[in-house]
Amino acid sequence: ALHRSIQATKISSPSTECIAPIGEELILRGLKKEIEADFYVAATRPAAVYRGNPFQVEVGIAYGKPGGVGLEVTDEGRIKKRKRADSKTAHEDLVANADEPCRVLRFANRVPLLYQQSACAVTKAVIQTNWRSYGLSQSRGALPVAPMVVLVHIASVWVPFTSESKEAIASYPEILKELKLGLQECGRKLGTHIRKGKRLKREFEKRNYIEKYIPHIGIALQEILDLTDRDRNKTVETLEDVLHRSRKF
Repeated sequence: ALHRSIQATKISSPSTECIAPIGEELILRGLKKEIEADFYVAATRPAAVYRGNPFQVEVGIAYGKPGGVGLEVTDEGRIKKRKRADSKTAHEDLVANADEPCRVLRFANRVPLLYQQSACAVTKAVIQTNWRSYGLSQSRGALPVAPMVVLVHIASVWVPFTSESKEAIASYPEILKELKLGLQECGRKLGTHIRKGKRLKREFEKRNYIEKYIPHIGIALQEILDLTDRDRNKTVETLEDVLHRSRKF
């Protein structure tokens, strides 16, 4: 009876007012300041508890080399190459190449962790996340291969380090769970961006293929209908406008 009573008793969670997270806005601002990329996303998980200690996980991702897909859709429905914005403060070398594993930036209570990356729960959570479902390449038991930087911050009153040197975070199940959920939340938004970029590239190639034949159609119509050069050029412009307006993206 005593055992059943203990299990049925609801114990309130520890207060989370003592946690100082960075916040999604500041994470995005920091990523954009230090890393030049095509896509940024950040997520802050609700506070959780491990062994009676409250903690909170925050994740930020910067993906893609500057100018990656390099395409954008105008208000008129046309797809054109994007102009690369000049940035003097960003450091492009922080983003790995497309054939290299992603970079993982680990923070605990706003302090960077520089050593013992392979022994850290953050790295294990990144490896255990299925990045293939978000459009990235990943081998079994390895970091995803992509031009991407993953930033993970853990805020807690008692960060469970693996040793006194405070270089890696211990792999408690509760912490690993929150890390994976934060990575998956950002991964879903990243996957949407990657799929959209692929669709945009395919549509751009299709439109370019069709546009090659529009001038020839204009010449053929000129010969059939005995149009002037001015009417022919106007017809070509109309056909191009119809092409971009009719093929919705």
